[in-house]
Amino acid sequence: MAAAALERLGRDFLVVGRQKGVEVGLTACVDVSGALWMQNLRGKLALSILPQSHIHTTASLDISRKWEKKNKIVYPPQLPGEPRRPAEIYHCRRQIKYSKDKMWYLAKLIRGMPIDQALAQLEFSDKKGAQIIKEILLEAQDMAVRDHNVEFRSNLYIAESTSGRGQYLKRIRYHGRGRFGIMEKVYCHYFVKLVEGPPPPREAPKTAVTHAKEYIQELRNRTIIHTL
Repeated sequence: MAAAALERLGRDFLVVGRQKGVEVGLTACVDVSGALWMQNLRGKLALSILPQSHIHTTASLDISRKWEKKNKIVYPPQLPGEPRRPAEIYHCRRQIKYSKDKMWYLAKLIRGMPIDQALAQLEFSDKKGAQIIKEILLEAQDMAVRDHNVEFRSNLYIAESTSGRGQYLKRIRYHGRGRFGIMEKVYCHYFVKLVEGPPPPREAPKTAVTHAKEYIQELRNRTIIHTL
């Protein structure tokens, strides 16, 4: 009975079913105006309609929490007389309704600063992302004292500060005369790493001579395969 029904649907149906990635077993898939209608071969129509926009494998949905898991790293015991290893605090906030490019400029602004100086810089910034980063830094500061045995909450500096791309949602922008366009609702992530202690001194900017020497050294270190 099922074989006869599949023959009536035709070969085009089978091709569409494979393109949509749906297994053709006891159900039949028909592409109607951007939706997948699941029709039972017994003649019953399923109640669920799955829009094609919901069938995807977006990388932003795969939240592995790798950044937060770095807080659980256990280091080997230190030797007697060895200086105390500074505490490291990893914190982030995901899916922020803000542009990752605008967030990057603010993240770069406070990179390498003591946390008090970074909070002061963000306090007097009129950017929307500055207040978001300030909230994240205060959360990380509380986490350092509460969970990482940091004695003084001001004895921290920002070792890493960066932004990342979040989920981008496509929406329709309605124009006049029956036309339309596609707009994107953008989201971003913000990642910060706090380290206990004073910040290291800033490195002097490299000169053109230094860049040239490094470039020449890279050329000399090349390995050319299939030669003598």
